[in-house]
Amino acid sequence: MKALMIQGTASGVGKSVLVAGLCRLLARNGVRVAPFKPQNMSNNAAVTVDGGEIGRAQALQAFACSIEPTVHMNPVLLKPEADCTSQLVVRGKVVGKLESARFREEREQWLNTVLESFELLCDQYDVVLVEGAGSPAEPNLRDGDIANMGFAEAADIPVWLVGDIDCGGVFASLTGTLNILSESEQTRVTALLINRFRGYLALLDDGVTWLEEKSGKPVAGVIPWLPLELPEEDAPYRLGNRGEATPGKLNIAVIALPRMSNIDDFDPLAAEPGVSLRFVNRTDELQPADLIILPGSKHVAADLAWLQEQGFVQALQKHLRYGGKVLGICGGMQMLGREIIDEAGMESAGSVAGLGWLNMTTTMQPEKTLKRVDAVARWPQPVPVHGYEIHYGDDHPDAAIFPFSHRSDDGQVWGSYLHGLFDSGPFRAAWLAEMGVTVEAGDDHAARVMASLDMLADTLETNIAPELLAPLLGR
Repeated sequence: MKALMIQGTASGVGKSVLVAGLCRLLARNGVRVAPFKPQNMSNNAAVTVDGGEIGRAQALQAFACSIEPTVHMNPVLLKPEADCTSQLVVRGKVVGKLESARFREEREQWLNTVLESFELLCDQYDVVLVEGAGSPAEPNLRDGDIANMGFAEAADIPVWLVGDIDCGGVFASLTGTLNILSESEQTRVTALLINRFRGYLALLDDGVTWLEEKSGKPVAGVIPWLPLELPEEDAPYRLGNRGEATPGKLNIAVIALPRMSNIDDFDPLAAEPGVSLRFVNRTDELQPADLIILPGSKHVAADLAWLQEQGFVQALQKHLRYGGKVLGICGGMQMLGREIIDEAGMESAGSVAGLGWLNMTTTMQPEKTLKRVDAVARWPQPVPVHGYEIHYGDDHPDAAIFPFSHRSDDGQVWGSYLHGLFDSGPFRAAWLAEMGVTVEAGDDHAARVMASLDMLADTLETNIAPELLAPLLGR
């Protein structure tokens, strides 16, 4: 089997994770495998080895394959800026904006582009594992589709359909999705997967038998719920588990901006035993906090206005008066400066006054900075640090505090452009020591992620029917 597409009955049913797990399973068995997603919609992006940006999930999937991510693995990326507008990224570069009213008509023009990228990967690898987007059974989005069955039909590849039993209604969602598909699309679905099962598996036997008889499709497997530590691509799922402040730990509150981006920046901190990290979107949830983080933002001016409207500025001022610390990452750092100048109209034309707590002025540039970083920190210790930058803003960083860019004179307010700032184990330990938390300089966060991918691959190998896995493994 040269390619397989994983589609789902809805967003959040586990398509990204299952593709990553299958990528890891194949790679461990010596198969040269690559991930592919024709069209993604996410503000959580990663920088590729060829200098572009793609969805964070495809970067994770490439990591599972033990290969470098490239722009061809996610040739069309939509980054929502407002309810009806998205930034359009094609093969890693911004080419304009896409309005919702023209979504169906304008996306169709990119079908040849995504097919070309797919064919390029097929020429380079033994197997290409393709991830769909959302659901293939949305009647209002089927015309001009390039993300689900529209792509599968054009590329002529088989599909496995996934449903999430943990959400409930998995039998109705799987059979209902099939019923909406056309006859040729139904034929293209060669197997069904039930994801995130909890409990005694034998209790599901009758349901699986009913599903196979009703659908005429084999159930490839029932995948149990797993305690995975993998990056999230979609903020709503992460915000469902905000966490609680814990006495005796370093309490960190991340303000959940409406257009928050790159939320996986904070996974390494959340995994530390001496840290209690939570996401908040109301001022009454902010305290107690030792450190408050303003994360990256897809639309800095709009999120800054939201901060002001919701009363966060006054709450942050009070936090600083009582000796608390504030950290801004990327767009969050820009908000902490004196001014954001956007004469090029990259986000919102004109100038916006910042909070004024960092001595910096941001000037938005016409070209986006896309840069991977692998270097040695200058502060707090000369230890390895790595990550990536994705931003329009241009300023003059203080090299003496790298990987941070700016800090206030009193040392309470800090900023950095580096996403993945805390991924490096030695740097994370050195920074936490400055915050009053003593930890061992453990492995980079990538090691935790790989351990979860291996756990997932083991589970898929055990729970997916061998006769369905065999063609992917070349057996």
